[in-house]
Amino acid sequence: MSRAFVRNLYFQTKDLGKEATLLLTFDSDVKGIYQICFPAICWLTTFGRTGSYRIHATYTSQLAFSRPQVTDGNIIEAETCMEINDSEKTTLTQKNCVFQFSNPVKGVPGYLEARNDTGSIQDIALGFMSPRDLMPRPILYFKEVEHTSNITIEFTPILRAYITSDYKHTAILQGAIDTPAIWEQNLAALSESTTWDLKRDPSTGHYKITQADQGMSNSSTQLTVVGA
Repeated sequence: MSRAFVRNLYFQTKDLGKEATLLLTFDSDVKGIYQICFPAICWLTTFGRTGSYRIHATYTSQLAFSRPQVTDGNIIEAETCMEINDSEKTTLTQKNCVFQFSNPVKGVPGYLEARNDTGSIQDIALGFMSPRDLMPRPILYFKEVEHTSNITIEFTPILRAYITSDYKHTAILQGAIDTPAIWEQNLAALSESTTWDLKRDPSTGHYKITQADQGMSNSSTQLTVVGA
């Protein structure tokens, strides 16, 4: 089992020139994406036209399966969860109206697995554990998993950034975002803490994200910190 890691990402901007909403999600090429599994929005924040702004996003590699509560295409909360590691399997059961995931057992090498053994169709989500939260933050949503069916997924933490204002923070993406990603990184390959500058080209209106000079980013002052 590989050692769990934490990644702290800081996205910042100064005098962007136009109000813009930054969306961060794990919507890379997972098998069955937008067919059997759907990405969840992990972070969503709006930067103002003028002034300095920063968002802090924390990711941990400790993954977990959960039974999410979904309303109008938004994940509201999770009822129960179980931490899971690479090459492990857990089973969701129901007894006396209580849902519970089993302790993980050895599964298919290189994959994460969850089995629905509740006797009825269930929604299941894969997420990552946040240091401040009891339940995981959703990454992928599996809709209407049939009884005795298995979810088997090979997950790589490739995070993508988009500029779009068409979504809510807790939304499940039902299809690919219609604007191209402006940034993509495999979080496993990054340092524990990195800072990234969001800029807009006023002549084209295009946005880009580049890694900030650490000396400059550490000296920034009077930043407006927006929701993580």
